Amino acid sequence: MVSLIREQGFEALTVQHIIDRANVGRSTFYAHFKSKEDLLTGAVEMMRSTLRRIQLRAASGPANPRERLFAFAHELFAHAEQHRDVFAAMAGKRSGTVFQQHLHRMLADLVREAVDSRVSRKKRDTMQVEAVVQFVAGGLLGLLVSWQEELTHLSVDDLDALFRRMAIPAVESVLG
Repeated sequence: MVSLIREQGFEALTVQHIIDRANVGRSTFYAHFKSKEDLLTGAVEMMRSTLRRIQLRAASGPANPRERLFAFAHELFAHAEQHRDVFAAMAGKRSGTVFQQHLHRMLADLVREAVDSRVSRKKRDTMQVEAVVQFVAGGLLGLLVSWQEELTHLSVDDLDALFRRMAIPAVESVLG
């Protein structure tokens, strides 16, 4: 699917293209997936699971709370760097809105979990928390896409540091 997205973009991709390239029958494809979107969802869920494990491991680590916040981001950047051509095809201009919506939802969930671990339920203003979650997730997605297209000279560490310099103060200003 990824090579096809590189060639023609997600929107133009059909199940027939996928099964032809994978050399599987239509019934085999539909035994595992409902649609091309379902196949894409599975890939995003695998990434979410990996990043969530990293965040949970960091949350229980010895670093100070500020350093633990958004620990998953460095791994996300490293993964995108390691698979730059694939990520550019998936998240770049040819990806279409479906993947970016899945990716944004995944990032918002990860950010929400990180923010929730930082604030007690009594002190939480749910509207403010959700606003900062969407702000940070949108910024993170924007950085990832820009890194593929304009900010290509930044290293993983530089991009992570830039993200953290912007995201952590945003969270702290809302959560106090």
